[in-house]
Amino acid sequence: MDYASIFLARTSSVSFTLPRKRWRIAFTIIITCRTLSRKQRNQYVLINMPTASFLSFKGTHHQSFGHLVKEKRADDLHQLGGPSGLITKLKSDSNNGISSDNEEIRARKEAFGTNTYPKKKPKGFFVHVWDALSDPFLLILIVCAAFSLGFGIKEHGFKNGWYDGVSIFLAVFLVTIVSAVSNYKQSKRFDKLASECDNITVAVVRDGRRQEISIFEVVVGDVVLLNIGDQVPADGVFIEGHSLQVDESSMTGETHPIDISEKDPFLCSGVKVVDGYGSMLVTAVGTDTEWGEMMGTITRDNNEETPLQERLQGLTTNIGKIGVTVAVLVFAVLTIRYFTGSTKDENGVQEFNKHHVSASNILSGLVNIFQQAVTIIVVAIPEGLPLAVTLTLAFSMKRMMKDNALVRNLSACETMGSVTAICTDKTGTLTLNRMTVTEFWVGKEAVSTEGVTESVDARVISLLCQGVGLNTTGSVYQNNSLSVPEISGSPTEKALLHWAVSSLGMDTDSLKRGCKVVHVEAFNSEKKRSGVLLLENRKLLAHWKGAAEMILARCTGYYDNDGSVHDMDVEQKSHFERIIKDMAASSLRCIAFACKNIEEVARTNEEGEAAKIEDDGLILLGLVGLKDPCRSEVKTAIEACKSAGVTVKMVTGDNIFTACAIAKECGIISEGNEMEVVVEGQEFRNYSPEKQLEIADKIRVMARSSPFDKLLLVQCLKKKGHVVAVTGDGTNDAPALKEADVGLSMGIQGTEVAKESSDIIILDDNFSTVVTVMSWGRCVYNNIQKFIQFQLTVNVAALVINFISAVTSGKMPLTTVQLLWVNLIMDTMGALALATDRPTKELMKKKPVGRTEPLITRVMWRNLLSQALFQVAVLLIFQFKGQQMFGVSEKVNNTIIFNTFVFSQVFNEFNSRKLEKKNVFEDIFRNKMFLAIIAVTILLQVLMVEVLKRFAGTQMLNWEQWGICVGVAAITWPLGWLIKFIPVSEKRFHEMLPRWRS
Repeated sequence: MDYASIFLARTSSVSFTLPRKRWRIAFTIIITCRTLSRKQRNQYVLINMPTASFLSFKGTHHQSFGHLVKEKRADDLHQLGGPSGLITKLKSDSNNGISSDNEEIRARKEAFGTNTYPKKKPKGFFVHVWDALSDPFLLILIVCAAFSLGFGIKEHGFKNGWYDGVSIFLAVFLVTIVSAVSNYKQSKRFDKLASECDNITVAVVRDGRRQEISIFEVVVGDVVLLNIGDQVPADGVFIEGHSLQVDESSMTGETHPIDISEKDPFLCSGVKVVDGYGSMLVTAVGTDTEWGEMMGTITRDNNEETPLQERLQGLTTNIGKIGVTVAVLVFAVLTIRYFTGSTKDENGVQEFNKHHVSASNILSGLVNIFQQAVTIIVVAIPEGLPLAVTLTLAFSMKRMMKDNALVRNLSACETMGSVTAICTDKTGTLTLNRMTVTEFWVGKEAVSTEGVTESVDARVISLLCQGVGLNTTGSVYQNNSLSVPEISGSPTEKALLHWAVSSLGMDTDSLKRGCKVVHVEAFNSEKKRSGVLLLENRKLLAHWKGAAEMILARCTGYYDNDGSVHDMDVEQKSHFERIIKDMAASSLRCIAFACKNIEEVARTNEEGEAAKIEDDGLILLGLVGLKDPCRSEVKTAIEACKSAGVTVKMVTGDNIFTACAIAKECGIISEGNEMEVVVEGQEFRNYSPEKQLEIADKIRVMARSSPFDKLLLVQCLKKKGHVVAVTGDGTNDAPALKEADVGLSMGIQGTEVAKESSDIIILDDNFSTVVTVMSWGRCVYNNIQKFIQFQLTVNVAALVINFISAVTSGKMPLTTVQLLWVNLIMDTMGALALATDRPTKELMKKKPVGRTEPLITRVMWRNLLSQALFQVAVLLIFQFKGQQMFGVSEKVNNTIIFNTFVFSQVFNEFNSRKLEKKNVFEDIFRNKMFLAIIAVTILLQVLMVEVLKRFAGTQMLNWEQWGICVGVAAITWPLGWLIKFIPVSEKRFHEMLPRWRS
């Protein structure tokens, strides 16, 4: 059924007596729709259908509107009747927006598309398989396996000759599949987290109410509300607003702010609001916008390497070089021994006999030797190191999401573990961000916040209502169905509006009818105040509100509670300053309201607005104290930072008294500590560079700070060698967030500019979550160190055993398949086991590693070298004396060596859980993944020895032999406990091993 039919069905079901004109329009729609495509029909119906008959919403002609903003077609917009005409065409309303009815939203999406753009299809599983197979050494092993299969079948026939070659094929296949599955899962997880980063919220008006919705739910016809720091979510045209400026550098590369007004009303998707506020009508979404087209062509790499992965790649390269060197030596030694007749098969017969040997046998022998050498390289190269980072990052990011932290930049996970200083803002992070008005002064008298109308003159009340209700970016929504008005905006604005409605009796609708806003000076962090110019009864009136001391400095008089105006001399100004100081000492944020009658006609700009609002000679209306309680958990979090060796510095725009009161309440500063400095931003800014560097470490509170002050403090701390984390929520915080080693923006109150500049978004705006993120960062670093210790132990033991055995006996005790199995245990399964440990309390009691701490510490070297030497010593004894000691054949002895080696890694995996602590079983049941992998490893090893004999080249063992293998391997536990008593000098140790400091 087409839309014309639906139209007729819907309209006829309501009324059978439509006026003749309506039937004629309906008939025209039917005829036209017959000649249009489905999407064009959707778009045609709205533009022609009478509103009274519009029961089933369909779209409008979106192509013209899509190009309206992209090509900035001012003439076309004028022909449509300007923004108001466009609003009518799109069946929207500048005050009430569109309907939030699901059917209408769905129909708009059908007609105009959704506010999404196509993304590159993620790598499929088989692509990951191909990537895993791209390892050149695995490819060489596959070629060797093919040769081995061919020679085996030729020499022993198909029935018995295919085992060796197929076994290698299966081993390579197993390694490849396990690696591909792991990478595929982590890739999907990263893609999911990336999409969550893009899912920002925007403020729209629907059904006359301000609502927060996902950017992906924005549709054509929506009225979007824009404030400083917001990202424009779609293409649209300016409806109304004041001092609206946008940064179009993301689209044009030009950093100069662009003024948006009725003369230049076009707003492009993706740009940022840098000043003022306003509303816009959405005209195009998704790929119909230039931003959507551009984003659809961009390929985002969610698996970029982090700094730690890059360091590990260097470590892998160094170890790989050693492995290649050992492999070349082994190949040379085995080749020489082969051609000199020193190499014998398992029956004691020379493999090379110049009198009875064929070219095929020689080639087969060389391929076998080459295969063993390549296998040494495969085992030696710890390709599991980068994989371990990926796994632990993926696991940590998933857990951090549950702990209210969204990671936007992978490297931030590990960097947080090295943080030595945190510069945090106050409001919402250390406090609850639930403002309430608790104190109110008019003139020199305190007035109860509840009974204001009874004790204050009506004219003062009226002026206060104007100052609160019109000089605001918040909104009040009231209708008969609501017992309590809905108030939206920032926490400060909401608190003031709630107080004005409940205590002052403010009626926002009557205010807007009685006064016209001529001009607005939007609040920003530099001015710390905002102003409006009102036209009331043909008289101009300026209203200002903001930081109390900033407003007070511009006042020459004040209102008393009886409505009289008094001059403000020095003594009276000092009295008001004491009131402000007392409120600040009680942890109150003090906001001042002031006004001024404008006698002369204000100068206007090209748009007909006042060019400037006068801000001198003001009359103080009143002082309001807002309480924002500290979060109950903040003090504990601050103490955790101190015990972890991390200094916390509060950087706030509040005055110094409020800042100090909050800092003491949170535990950031304490009484009488000369090492904890409190400064104002301007004071720090005016220091010499040398003085700034000297005092930066000692600063605990910076009050009345500007964005430049915060940035300057971060730069000084970094110059002193600190790893700095910064929290912020405003557009003004963006420079410091970008400059910091880790930027943490606030998810609730944070602007989109702040979020875009940050590495991690704190979803609950809570400082304790910052500490949680730091503990996860330390956990990531610690997990990587555990895995490095575990894997290098295996690397050292395997290389030494195979090299010594090859040189002395011409044979390697571990076959190619066995070595690949060990490689699988220590790379993928070891990474899974050790990279998924959760943070422990001990991690937050250590000093941060900072920038200079080596990746492989002295403790790690002590642990891994002692374990490797033990394994080498035991297995070499088994290699040379095992047959006599156990009274077994060579094949059984080699199986004992292989089994003991694998179980040594299983037991040593427990040792690697704790780098320094002696109790390696502590919290063992917290990591179910670790126990599961250990169980799977043991089960598979039993199958390798007892069932897959032909595949693994093993022989069945009896209970006594199994006891020997497990008992000898279990010695790694008491050995690991004993060696942790050995102290190690870091300086001397790293002078001996300088290359590993990278």
